[in-house]
Amino acid sequence: MQKINVTIWNEFRHEKEDSPVGELIRGFYPDGLHNCLAKNLAADDFVIKAVSLDEPEQGLPDQVLQNTEALLWWGHCAHAEVNDELVTKIQRRVLQGMGLIVLHSGHMSKIFRRLMGTACRLRWREAGEKERLWVVSPSHPIAQGIPETFTIPHHEMYGEPFDIPKDGDLVFMSWYEGGNVFRSGVAFARDRGRLFYFSPGHETFPVFHDPVIIKIIANAIRWAAPAQAVQDRITAQPDALEKIYSDNPLAALDTSGIHQTKQKEEA
Repeated sequence: MQKINVTIWNEFRHEKEDSPVGELIRGFYPDGLHNCLAKNLAADDFVIKAVSLDEPEQGLPDQVLQNTEALLWWGHCAHAEVNDELVTKIQRRVLQGMGLIVLHSGHMSKIFRRLMGTACRLRWREAGEKERLWVVSPSHPIAQGIPETFTIPHHEMYGEPFDIPKDGDLVFMSWYEGGNVFRSGVAFARDRGRLFYFSPGHETFPVFHDPVIIKIIANAIRWAAPAQAVQDRITAQPDALEKIYSDNPLAALDTSGIHQTKQKEEA
């Protein structure tokens, strides 16, 4: 069985707040959102590593990043603290073929906005209202095994307009009881890399304990991770996409020599 090296990155700030909200969050995620996701996503084909912002090299030293085939990203209050150099390294890895799954408020992260090329703004409302998600692309691999519709009983509202590029494949759409709608699951391609944005995951609700949500994220990991042949190539040649050179792809199909020989024979 081919195993996928998964790294789950989390700010790990809200969970440590000395406040009633921090206490609420710790009730759902006592070891942090990243460790909860690592536990709930555990599977025979995943090798999972959970890291956070305050670790050395912001949790993603070169060796870890180069070994990562699918990176999950959860950020909210500390987007500005992520080093621009690290963002560039992650961007390069995605362009080379590493998968990236951006969760919830990660839509405002430096790496997501860098790869989208837009502001990624949206409407939001912390009302704890019901969210109903609909599968709008049932043939997409990320939607496999997911019911046509399901609900999150209480969640933060994200609503349109959502400032993302038009080239994404819409997989999930959300409706909120306040009336708003939102493109809650969108898949993108960036060079050789695949990226999936998924909006559920507000820290004050136990969303990452929902088995349907976990299955969607697991599907996204398997979809976004590069094929082994691609991973072997980018591991052996980490800067392969910096300069792209290709021999003439038509050279092997050139039959002009045969025709010239035939003309000489006829002459």
